[in-house]
Amino acid sequence: MVQEWRECARPMRLEKRYEFPDYRTLRDFLDLVADLSEQQGLYPDMGFAKSYVNITIHLNEGSQVISEDQRCFARQLDRLAGELRG
Repeated sequence: MVQEWRECARPMRLEKRYEFPDYRTLRDFLDLVADLSEQQGLYPDMGFAKSYVNITIHLNEGSQVISEDQRCFARQLDRLAGELRG
């Protein structure tokens, strides 16, 4: 089952958990996330274990809404995860 992004209110943020079959695939995903973060200038909070990662995208400082750039970044993460899952 693929989890959707959750929009949380306090504090405002997007959250999602990605699960993978093994650590190697998870690590490949983390490397791709790092590359995308550098390209986009968006750096989510991440916490991971052997086969999953929890990602949180916080608001830009001074903002009160999730930006279209942040939503696009979230969609790009979904695409990357989908490519790794096959």
